[in-house]
Amino acid sequence: MTLNDFRSTVEHSSPPPVSTLLLALWHDARGDWDQAHRLAQDVDDASGAWVHAYLHRKEGDLSNARYWYRRAAQPEAIDSLDDEWSRLASALLNV
Repeated sequence: MTLNDFRSTVEHSSPPPVSTLLLALWHDARGDWDQAHRLAQDVDDASGAWVHAYLHRKEGDLSNARYWYRRAAQPEAIDSLDDEWSRLASALLNV
């Protein structure tokens, strides 16, 4: 699945068959931050920490986001949330 393919599924009423973290990004893109956060916090690896960081950045909780960026071994994002969402989705899709 390409990034554009994944992005287009946001318009559908049900998610595509993807990993938990992509599912979290799917819910985030549809405006369901709470469900995205529930999914991301259950993935205990660097990718889960990165999605978790992005979500707290989006929420506006920058100190919490910084903690999760450190856990993810990722630099703190300073670009737009949309750009970070795309980077995350691309990384998780391995594209």
